[in-house]
Amino acid sequence: MYIDSHCHINFPELAVRMPEILDKMAQNRVTHALCVSVDLPDFPQVLALAEAYPHIYASVGVHPDYEDTPEPTVEELIALSNHPKIIAIGETGLDYYRLQGDLEWQRERFRRHIRASRATGKPLIIHTRAASEDTIRIMQEEGAGTDAGGAGGVMHCFTESLAVAEAATKMGFYISFSGIVTFKSAKDLQAVALAVPLEQTLIETDSPYLAPVPHRGKMNEPGLVKYVAEFLADLKGVPVAQVAQQTTDNFFKLFNLPQEKMDAHV
Repeated sequence: MYIDSHCHINFPELAVRMPEILDKMAQNRVTHALCVSVDLPDFPQVLALAEAYPHIYASVGVHPDYEDTPEPTVEELIALSNHPKIIAIGETGLDYYRLQGDLEWQRERFRRHIRASRATGKPLIIHTRAASEDTIRIMQEEGAGTDAGGAGGVMHCFTESLAVAEAATKMGFYISFSGIVTFKSAKDLQAVALAVPLEQTLIETDSPYLAPVPHRGKMNEPGLVKYVAEFLADLKGVPVAQVAQQTTDNFFKLFNLPQEKMDAHV
């Protein structure tokens, strides 16, 4: 059994195929998926999916890439997260790759998400790209990690160095690997994945993007997360069942969900 810990099935290209998406999940033994919010205007669609399907969960947050979008307050994030199917705050974080100039607004947005996480006890989904130093610094300053009394969370679609992974795991964060880890060009990332303990690992698709080998270049979907698990199993030299079980256990532990729900949609 597998869990897709990060997807965007509310995006139009996947939402129009929902019956097919759900069927593919069932065929590939993907029991649950977390549909992740990227802005507040589209949040109702994310929540609606989680309310419609018992094995779909949701988050609330505003992606760091979204510059021209309503800015969330701590109070809004707390209020919107007050729903049993909202299990995380985010995705949030820092991204200096696409945006230029004074990005203090991005750092302040990140801080508000961390404060909402601490207030609600719901874990963070963190996106970081070309900004790892500031990301780790702000996580430490705001007490995001379980080591500082925060709710912890996950560094999603991880592509940073082992040093960044170790800094995050030291704070109690999980490291989530996407289809990128299966790419032939991702040797550095594969070395990181080999070093990160399975007990602190999650798997994801980040669909509709980043389809894993052998589907690279095609539209991604939660049912393909099994290929990430299979690659990690080969990389680490362990049975794929061990990767599937451990990453599933990690998901339920991180997001404070009852383990008995695992078998609901096999």
